[in-house]
This record gives sequence, C-alpha cells and structure tokens, in this order.
Amino acid sequence: MKSPNLRASFGFARDGLRWAWGHERNFRIHTLAATLSILAGGYFGLSRWEWLALAAAITQVMVAELLNTAVENVVDLASPQVHPLARVAKNVAAAAVLLSAFFAVAVGYVLFAPRLWLLWQPGR
Repeated sequence: MKSPNLRASFGFARDGLRWAWGHERNFRIHTLAATLSILAGGYFGLSRWEWLALAAAITQVMVAELLNTAVENVVDLASPQVHPLARVAKNVAAAAVLLSAFFAVAVGYVLFAPRLWLLWQPGR
C-alpha cells in the first residue's frame, strides 16, 4: 500500500484536530487554557526560555489529550462491550492527560505566580 503524499498527511492531521475540537469538550478546555496562558505570557513579557517552557507544557497536554481520544475511540471500536482491559486502557490514557496537566499547572505557577504576586503588591 502506497503511503499518502505529504499534503494529504497534513490534511489528515488537520481533520483530526477539527474532529477533536468538534467532539471533545476537554480538548476545547485545554485550548482555552493554552490561549489564556499565551495571552498572559505576552502580557508579562516572558523570556525566550520561559516561552519554550510554556510551549512545551501546552504541547504536552494537547498531545496527551489527542492520544487519549485516539485510545478511547480505538478501545470503543475493538471492545464495544464493557471489558476490564478496555477500562484499564482508557484509564491509563486519561492518567497521561492528568499528569501532563499537572506538569502544565506547575510550569504556569513557576512562570506566572511571581508576576501576579508583584501586581497585587500595594504601592506598585
């Protein structure tokens, strides 16, 4: 079987993002959080390395969410009935998203907490 050309491959990826946006509430929530974080980074003037950390955290969460969605759909296709191993696969994929989100929150805290603290100090 011949593999698709590069343009078609990008189209498939675009279609996957559109599907996730249209069908996955958590993907939309993560996108909103990413957008707000990017806006905050612009407001606070993050350094190059801080932008890199923020981008890595955002990307990790989004990739984990997309992989979780893929796992859930493949498991549902392969095992439409309830099965203990299907539950394990779905739960482990969800745990990957949770760990990624915890990491992203930690990165956000390190980047933004000191800046927010300075904003709330009287006399500044």
